[in-house]
Amino acid sequence: MSLDRNERQLFWGIPVIVVAGALGWVLWRATADLDDIESRQLAWGTIGTLLGQHVVLTLICAAVVLVIGVPLGIALTRPGIRRVTPAVLAVANAGQSAPVIGLIVLLAMAMGFGTPTAVVALSIYAFLPVLANTITGLQGVDPALVEAGRGMGISSMGVLLRIELPLASKVILAGIRTALVLLVGTASFATFINAGGLGALIQTGIALFRFRILISGAVIVALLALLVEWLGQVMEMIVAPKGL
Repeated sequence: MSLDRNERQLFWGIPVIVVAGALGWVLWRATADLDDIESRQLAWGTIGTLLGQHVVLTLICAAVVLVIGVPLGIALTRPGIRRVTPAVLAVANAGQSAPVIGLIVLLAMAMGFGTPTAVVALSIYAFLPVLANTITGLQGVDPALVEAGRGMGISSMGVLLRIELPLASKVILAGIRTALVLLVGTASFATFINAGGLGALIQTGIALFRFRILISGAVIVALLALLVEWLGQVMEMIVAPKGL
């Protein structure tokens, strides 16, 4: 894969920051003089468990958002259905404009505590970028190219798969990347309804006035978000047709 100067800076810059930050935190954790509470909360096994819960929750929510958001976005650009697009986008905007912690609490009261409720709440919150970018990307495809494909005898599905989606892929991937970063950050609130994740460190740090636990949780979440941002941008470079 040939990269220009800006792409090379992106390819190496963010990973260097993430690795440096992670090594810095690991070095601090290995040498810090922690009390009993801090030692238990920042134990390597505990950190690994919480990180695993956080990543799994993020991936589940991302899968839900992709499975629903991309096909729905495609459907809303098809003739006969596109007239309801503004109404659907308005509902999606309402879902994201609500504070995520409020959405999680309200759904927890209706559905109960636990991971399923967190998945629903976080998926609603991260749904808009994928839906909106799918619609925007497909609407931005030159109609002349679509007509040319149909003129060559390509079916509607063939035009979608061979022309529209490839040309819209960069915009769609940008929406997916935005949703993933949102999910990594907002998954921290899942701990308030017993869904696990790195938010447990932040919650414990606040509740017990242990700022080293609080900051550790925030740093790990931030590094994970940066890593996801980088992976998303690299995927855009790989998947998007050259010249777009």
